[in-house]
Amino acid sequence: MQPAWSQLGLHVIAKPIGPICNLSCAYCYYLGKESLYSRQESWRMSDETLRAFVRQYIEAQPETVDEIDFAFQGGEPTLMGIDFFRRVIALQREYARAGLRVHNSLQTNGVLLDDAWCEFLAEHHFLLGLSLDGPVNLHDKYRRDREDRGTFDRVTRSMRRLFRHGVDFNVLTCVHRHNADHGVRVYRFLRDSGIEFVQFIPIVERRSTASSVAPPAEAQEAQEDLEDLVSERSVRPAQFGRFLIAAFDEWLRHDVGRVFVRDFDQALAAWSGLGASLCVYTPHCGRATALEHNGDLYACDHFVDFEHRLGNIHRTPIRELAYSARQEQFGLDKEATLPEVCRRCRYLFACHGACPKDRFVQTSDGRRGLHYLCEGYKMFFEHVDPWMQAMAAELAAGRPAAGVMHRRRAEEQRARENAAAAGPVRRNAPCPCGSGRKFKNCCMRP
Repeated sequence: MQPAWSQLGLHVIAKPIGPICNLSCAYCYYLGKESLYSRQESWRMSDETLRAFVRQYIEAQPETVDEIDFAFQGGEPTLMGIDFFRRVIALQREYARAGLRVHNSLQTNGVLLDDAWCEFLAEHHFLLGLSLDGPVNLHDKYRRDREDRGTFDRVTRSMRRLFRHGVDFNVLTCVHRHNADHGVRVYRFLRDSGIEFVQFIPIVERRSTASSVAPPAEAQEAQEDLEDLVSERSVRPAQFGRFLIAAFDEWLRHDVGRVFVRDFDQALAAWSGLGASLCVYTPHCGRATALEHNGDLYACDHFVDFEHRLGNIHRTPIRELAYSARQEQFGLDKEATLPEVCRRCRYLFACHGACPKDRFVQTSDGRRGLHYLCEGYKMFFEHVDPWMQAMAAELAAGRPAAGVMHRRRAEEQRARENAAAAGPVRRNAPCPCGSGRKFKNCCMRP
C-alpha cells in the first residue's frame, strides 16, 4: 500500500544565492529567475532564513525518516563563501534529532574551488556535483564566463584538486546539440579522467512562443515543427537516444560495476522491479521542492515561477507548504495527465512519461502531454532491454550485474575467432555475434 503523502519524506533544493552566478552558461535555465524579484533584491540568504530553513526542513521529515540530505544549488552556491556553510553545519548539529543522519550536497561549476574549499568539503563529507560537459571543445561551447571565456581549464583544474583532497564528487554533464553526437567520446573522457559517477542531463529549452507540435503524419513537417518548439541548443530527441546508446555500449563493454551512470542505474532498478528513485522516472513527482534565498518555496526546481510558488517559510512552515493538497495534486498530475499513447507504451514502467516540464508535444490524436524526448527514450529503452533483463537476472540470482559484461566480452571474442576462421566479414555485414548491428559498429571495434 502506498504510504500517505505526508509519510513519503521530503527533499528541498536550497538556492542560497538565488540565480546569481559567476558564469554565463548559454543554456542555464535559472539565470532568468532574477525577474521574479526586484532589482534591489539582496540575493544572499540571511542568517534568519538559513536558521528557519534548517530547523523546518528537519522538522518536516516524518519520524520514519532516518536520513536527510541538504542540497545546495544556484546560481553558484560557492559565492556564499565557506563561512556560510560552516553555519549550515552548526545549525544542523543544533536541530538534528537523535538518530537522524544528515548529509550535504552541493552543485557547482567548480571555478572557485581552491584548497581551502576542498579541505572543508572533505572534512564535512559533502557530496559535490561538478558540471563538466566533456572535452574542451564540447564543454566550452556553452559553459562560458561573463567575459565569454571558456571554463574548461579552470573546471578540470578544480577536478584534479578535488581528487587530491579526497572530496566525494560526481559529474553532471549536460547533453546538448553540440556534444550529443559524441556519446562515446564524452563518456570515455569522463571515465578516463577518473570519474566514477555521472549524470547526463538533456538540455531542452522550450521557446516561449511554442505551445505544441503537429502530429507526426508527415515526418519532415513534424520535424520542422518540433525544431520550432525548442532552441537551437536543445538536444534533438533521436540525437539524445543515440547519445545514451553510445555511452551505454561503451559502459557495457568495460565499466559495469566500476562506473555508475544515473540513467543506467535507474533503468536497471526499473527492470529489476524495484522502481526508479529519480523523480524524472517515477509515476509521481512533487517530493522535491525548491527554496529561494528569501524563503520562498516552489513546487519544483524546474517550476520556479509565480504559478508554482507555495508560500514563504517565514509565514508558513515547510511542513505545511510541502504537504499541502495543492502540492500533492502537483505531484499526482504527472500521472493524471499522461496521454493514452504513454499508458499503452511497453516502457511506461521505465519512464512514466518523464519530467513534466518537457511534456509539451502533441500525440498523433492531438492530445498534448507527450515528452519532447520520447523518441530518444524509446530508442534507449529498446536498445538496453535485453541487457537490462540479463543484469536484472544476475542480481536476482545474487550475482553482480558485471557478469553480463564478462559474458559479452567472451561472446565478442568468440565471434572474432569464428569470423577469422570463416574468412573476412564485410564492414557493413551483420555482426557474427548476433547483436543485430553492423560488424563495423560492433565486434570489429578494437
